[in-house]
Amino acid sequence: MTTITKIMKDESGATAIEYGLIAALIAVVIIAAVSLIGTNLKNSFYKVASNLT
Repeated sequence: MTTITKIMKDESGATAIEYGLIAALIAVVIIAAVSLIGTNLKNSFYKVASNLT
């Protein structure tokens, strides 16, 4: 019975899942920011290139 009680009180798996979800959220934010900056940067280069010609 004590083994089942220890398993029920063990929250280390839940903590690992929470850290995984936080890491995934941070990754999504970074990907969105990089893609937005990349698009703006590409447009800026096109404007500069068209003004040079």
